[in-house]
Amino acid sequence: MATTNDLKNGMVLNIDGQLWTVIEFQHVKPGKGPAFVRTKMKNVESGKVVDKTFNAGTKVETATVDKRDMQYLYNDGTNYVFMDVQTYDQLEIAPEAMGSAPDFLLENQEATVATNEGRVLYVELPLSVELLIEHTDPGLQGDRSSGGTKPARLETGREIQVPLFVTTGEKVKVDTRDGNYLGRVKA
Repeated sequence: MATTNDLKNGMVLNIDGQLWTVIEFQHVKPGKGPAFVRTKMKNVESGKVVDKTFNAGTKVETATVDKRDMQYLYNDGTNYVFMDVQTYDQLEIAPEAMGSAPDFLLENQEATVATNEGRVLYVELPLSVELLIEHTDPGLQGDRSSGGTKPARLETGREIQVPLFVTTGEKVKVDTRDGNYLGRVKA
């Protein structure tokens, strides 16, 4: 247990059986009335962001979230299998807990797996990954570095928009948060 005076960014709270991460918090002491804490919190499982206000000094239940670096091994047809890089323990993760991670995940790639009391909450990838362009239509003559975009299919099956000059077989850097093209990777 902690009080609202102890809140910090990134702290995970257990409110009504759901886990919420504190994104922002602000202690407010108005001229009249008692002090309060205004927070912006994100639901760990659904990603929903809400504003919540607490009276100053109110007790809140904190939750322990264990984040471990794990290596993605393979998909067994139903679950994704990860291995802890320190203990070599294997963990099967259901597709529901993966979010959009499979769109950018290759075998043997490292990711951070967050768990609470043995339950997998989410899988966090690095901010950017390097992936191969499996297929994209050729650009037209005169296409240069600035201008339009075209669809391209990555080796993971995800489709993204790339500049017209990018060709099949090239490696590109992709933002794992929104799937945006970040640039070509020099060989």
